[in-house]
Amino acid sequence: MNRMLIKLAVSTTLLSGIAVPVQAAPELSLARIDCGTPQAPTAVNERFADIYAHGDLKLQFVYSCYLIKHGDDYMLWDTGHAMTAPNVAPKVSLVDNLAKIDVKPDQIKYVGISHYHADHTGQIASFPKATLLIGAREWDAISSPKPPEGANFKPFESWIKGESKVEPQAIDKDVFGDGTVIMLRTPGHTAGHSSLLVKLSQMGPVIITGDAAHFRENFESDGVPSFNYDRAQTVASIERLKKIATNLKATVIIQHDARDVEKLPVFPAFAK
Repeated sequence: MNRMLIKLAVSTTLLSGIAVPVQAAPELSLARIDCGTPQAPTAVNERFADIYAHGDLKLQFVYSCYLIKHGDDYMLWDTGHAMTAPNVAPKVSLVDNLAKIDVKPDQIKYVGISHYHADHTGQIASFPKATLLIGAREWDAISSPKPPEGANFKPFESWIKGESKVEPQAIDKDVFGDGTVIMLRTPGHTAGHSSLLVKLSQMGPVIITGDAAHFRENFESDGVPSFNYDRAQTVASIERLKKIATNLKATVIIQHDARDVEKLPVFPAFAK
């Protein structure tokens, strides 16, 4: 009798397992948004690469923000220059760009910030309902009574006052808890610098570097800007990103390199 009951229980368990539908992973997509007006090409030798490898090379730097759609949730990665920034202000604000796809500021669940410099943080004040994801060392700097030089702390007023939610990250952060969007700890440019890994189903994994490197040649040759926080950490972070890119066969997008803009479709189109 007991043996029959066991068989019945096993059969019931198997049948109930078959009856439960497998939950599909949320659809994931990624878009690049212009977040600043490029200026004349920049001489990169010495100031942007301390290995004296590039001679008279001049490169066009661009300013980019990224929008990630995860199911019904939205995340912004960096917020570019402020609309009031002299010469480099975006021609269209992030809020107005989002309106093109009928997304309102309050619909942004997360704003991830690579680091505290003004060309990456200028429009964050437009998203006070979003949870701020930022490196712990970056947060310590901008929320300090005496923020360090170069820390663009004013747009973070709502989070500093406790009116908006912030989650400082000391290690990598699995943003949505399913391994599809991961904030990577890549210190060196600043003490709490981060990069972003987005695992798209069609395009494949994409690494958005922040300012871990400013242009392809630095990424390939481990050149480091003279103004970085820590050279050894910068090189270690670049090497980490290279290894992740190799192991995952990921597309690397260097945020300031104009040659990488075309790796993603023109907004409002998304890569999937």
